[in-house]
Amino acid sequence: MANLIVCNEGELVITGWALRDTSVTDDIKLKLFKNNVTPSATSTVATFTQADFTGYSAKSLARASWTAPSTVSGKAYLSYADQTWTNGGSSQTVYGYYVTTADDATLLWAERFDTPRSVTTTTMVSPKFTGASEA
Repeated sequence: MANLIVCNEGELVITGWALRDTSVTDDIKLKLFKNNVTPSATSTVATFTQADFTGYSAKSLARASWTAPSTVSGKAYLSYADQTWTNGGSSQTVYGYYVTTADDATLLWAERFDTPRSVTTTTMVSPKFTGASEA
């Protein structure tokens, strides 16, 4: 059986549809996770324990605010403005972030930080999405 190939131009269109299509009314949610887990292809929303430090809440990522897709190192790439959380209480360690559908039912993607972060005052995440054909 032949491999399905998504051409470079197609990658740009598909990723744009996935994240920037404003005819889809549901935004997506960005969350920090506090459990020491490494995301994998079989991860689900239940894999992650959401951060809960004082002042924390999930961030809604509006579709219209993603950058236009571009090609970076041969892959479709989109990014979003930096998102910052401020801790108003005790320090908490976070290991990465995950992105879900607006209803929290489906995990879209997750990224573990290179090193865990101890959130004593603020922490920032630069949401990004890279898509490419595996062939």
